[in-house]
Amino acid sequence: MAKGQEVPATKPVAMIGLGTMGSAMSKNLIAAGFDVTGHDVAGAAMAAFTGAGGIAAASAAEAAGQAEIIITSLPSSARWTAWCGGLPRCPPLPDPRRDQHLRARGQDPAQRALEAQGISMLDCPLSGSGSQALERDVLVYASGPKAPMSTACRCCAASRGAHYLGEFGNGSKMKYIANLLVAIHTAAAGEAFTLARKAGLDPAQMFEVVADGAGGSRAMQVRGPMLIADAYLPIRTMPLELWRKDMRVIADFANSLACPTPLFAACAPLFNAAIASGYGELDTAAVCKVIETMAGIGEEDGG
Repeated sequence: MAKGQEVPATKPVAMIGLGTMGSAMSKNLIAAGFDVTGHDVAGAAMAAFTGAGGIAAASAAEAAGQAEIIITSLPSSARWTAWCGGLPRCPPLPDPRRDQHLRARGQDPAQRALEAQGISMLDCPLSGSGSQALERDVLVYASGPKAPMSTACRCCAASRGAHYLGEFGNGSKMKYIANLLVAIHTAAAGEAFTLARKAGLDPAQMFEVVADGAGGSRAMQVRGPMLIADAYLPIRTMPLELWRKDMRVIADFANSLACPTPLFAACAPLFNAAIASGYGELDTAAVCKVIETMAGIGEEDGG
């Protein structure tokens, strides 16, 4: 749906989880004219949400009970399962760790459990960072039943668009593949900037020239300013500590399908080394610092 053409839902949209992504989506939905009811366990997040025009709910169940569309933006599958367990008449849900492997095979017990009480569950992960979400520069990888999808797509005001990918679970699968490429491209960008510095080239000029040609990538474009400055601030981006969790999920997904991912496996130790070096709270592009250390750049300039 094009910007400026969104049609607000007749009931409030519920946002469960108001962290980096949830708060960004809420902001964009409110700006588009939606009434957004939200809940988060963090008081600061709730205060920021209401300050932006959101309607506070005393609990996640209360927020969901007032809404036609419920969006969850939670930090883990365990937190998501706990939220679902708090819904009225919700049957016990399966262990989320077991559920992850079932989803890789196109099954989802949680989806069936929610459908039994009349709730259509959709699998719609986002592609993009928190800073991109603030600017509506994220994509929705939408999957699940088509009928409720048409209702949920009213919330495209929180993104720059959606791709419908068919049966439930395909959204997560596509997200894993996209993030596999993000990991490879981010490490590759760090390697390229390190080589440019080692060769005495101006990083800003290198970025301008390379990004305009066949060697450019979306990861380089988004993280280019940080790589040029060689400063990786944890401001609504994707911190390394959280990224490591995503990388484990991708590795488990590929292993469940017995699919080799040699390039992804090769870059994983670099991200682990970045966390071990104390960069866990910084953006994933801080992997460049590890490669610079390997190249002796810090030793050369006395850093």
